[in-house]
Amino acid sequence: MRIAVIGTGYLGVTHAACMAQIGHDVLGVDIDPGKVAKLQSGEVPFFEPGIEDIVRDNLASGRLRFTDSYVEAANFANVFFLTVGTPQIDTGLGANLSYLNAAIDTLALHLNRPALIVGKSTVPVGTAERLARRMRSIAPAGDHLALAWNPEFLREGFAVRDTLHPDRIVVGVERPCEKRAAKTLAELYRPLSSDGDIPFLVTSLATAELAKVAANAFLATKISFINAISEVCEAASADVTMLADAIGADKRIGREFLDAGLGFGGGCLPKDIRAFMTRADELGLDDVVTFLQVVDNINTRQRSRVIDATRKICGSLIGARIAVLGVAFKPNSDDIRDSPALDVAGQLQLQGALVSVFDPKAMDNARHLFPTLNYSLSTLDACQGADVVLILTEWKEFRQLQPENLEAVMRKKRVIDARNCLEPQRWRAAGWSYRGFGRP
Repeated sequence: MRIAVIGTGYLGVTHAACMAQIGHDVLGVDIDPGKVAKLQSGEVPFFEPGIEDIVRDNLASGRLRFTDSYVEAANFANVFFLTVGTPQIDTGLGANLSYLNAAIDTLALHLNRPALIVGKSTVPVGTAERLARRMRSIAPAGDHLALAWNPEFLREGFAVRDTLHPDRIVVGVERPCEKRAAKTLAELYRPLSSDGDIPFLVTSLATAELAKVAANAFLATKISFINAISEVCEAASADVTMLADAIGADKRIGREFLDAGLGFGGGCLPKDIRAFMTRADELGLDDVVTFLQVVDNINTRQRSRVIDATRKICGSLIGARIAVLGVAFKPNSDDIRDSPALDVAGQLQLQGALVSVFDPKAMDNARHLFPTLNYSLSTLDACQGADVVLILTEWKEFRQLQPENLEAVMRKKRVIDARNCLEPQRWRAAGWSYRGFGRP
């Protein structure tokens, strides 16, 4: 098929490259000529395992290219994916839909023949129905346009795999256009599931919109739950890691997302749960709002717990030399959006500490946002003369650290494992002061 992907951020580039990978002809569209030029040369503006090779391979094959022209896109494609960002608004908790509105307005002006527009951006429920009316009122093609909503369920660090091997495909459609839109998308995604083993769920527009935000709200709830339980474990001298293994063995619960520690961040869970909260408030669902607020508050409190633990172990933050390992919100990513790790590093510095940080991939992004932190060249460089080292992102190289790796450079043998990714017994046996979360 001939596909245009509107928006070349993290989601857009991944979707465009992977659709080209399975054989479609794909045109990525962005209003930023500089970004388009870099992408057209094979330069991907973010880190994601595997994506750069797929982009370059499909540019070379001719199945993928990029443009800043909506006119070119309208003339090229029959299916248009909307992948523009919907960040949190600056003045509240809701979603900023201005970029999505602008994209649909600009695209619709140039659509003069039947086409399918497919939203992938995460939006408050009810947005798709409004956009359908909006595009038909603007587009020359009018009622010959169909709208569907096809939410993404990508995990940063695994986005290529999740796109090419999804565990489900959800397609929300309008009833009058149901057969055409669903059939088109089933055909488009057929190369992903030649044997039909991937569930293909056709729903209403509202159900598809909720599928993404409800999934993220559930995952956020699971993380906040185990972090709340970690406080109980500390008070009762229990071990939250072993507790998570015990309850996670129950198939109704599952072990994933039951790792206590610094909490969630990134460009999805925090802003999605807040936008969900705002939409629930608009719908008059006070109890839902209260529930989501608790989830968000528990998550935010984890950052304060790490700062308090650091202050306690150092006696005072003023003048304390602190090594921070990890500033990305999760490993295998350079994403620092709403990163708990970077937030903690910044707060420690604001409270008087001398903070040196190191991250395998996110240093440039962090430096742009927090230029006053001390950015180190390596783990050992960050730990040189430190009074305490904080593990804030569980990169593999940090999980594999051993006490003897750091003893020669640290001023004091103290570690705060804010991701519970080290072996406490080994560090304590080597004479270190070890502090985890929810661990005795």
